[in-house]
Amino acid sequence: MKNVVLIGATGFVGTVLLNELLSRGHKVTAISRNASKVTIKNENLNVVEIDSTDPAQLAKVAEGKDAIVSAYNPGWANPHIYEDTLKYYPKILEGAKKSGVPRLLIVGGAGTLFVKPGLRLMDTGSLPEAWLPGVKSLGEFYLNTLMNENDIDWVFLSPAANLGNLKPGVRTGKFRVGKDDLLVDEKGDSFISVEDYAVAMIDELETPKHHKERFTVAY
Repeated sequence: MKNVVLIGATGFVGTVLLNELLSRGHKVTAISRNASKVTIKNENLNVVEIDSTDPAQLAKVAEGKDAIVSAYNPGWANPHIYEDTLKYYPKILEGAKKSGVPRLLIVGGAGTLFVKPGLRLMDTGSLPEAWLPGVKSLGEFYLNTLMNENDIDWVFLSPAANLGNLKPGVRTGKFRVGKDDLLVDEKGDSFISVEDYAVAMIDELETPKHHKERFTVAY
């Protein structure tokens, strides 16, 4: 059993990560600015109301834990998502390091995956314009900050291009694992359910295979 802090536990991905963690018997401290939004009841779940982007608050909560799993997102409808991601994610990283927690597992994006040599998905022109501020800011955080971070064992898990958007979510536990290239199936589709994405993330928590690097999963 791991004792972990989960940031973003009420979001699209965070909710599923919380369910996956608890179903495997892990002890979870879920961070929320509004504890009432966490409706799950479980003896292994503790919900705390703090600002996860305040390094001192995060460090205090995470001290002594095995890992931080972060599904932080300023909100896709936030008109300042680009600026807020680049402002606040480094503060989460700072808080994680201050806490002394050994691992930081981050819900990444697919934007920085290569679709062919030298061309990243976010630069192909194929993504909806409305997505780009969120996609590019998370990508820049990974490329410019995480890739230069050596003081904590971090992981950035990029999903397929489509995360739970094409069909109802299914937890199969069967998927392919890659590194920096976008994974596509025989039809050219790049997809994974959010449930199987959560499986991959918690698999990595339980049995670490990636250290200070990104990896990706897709069917």
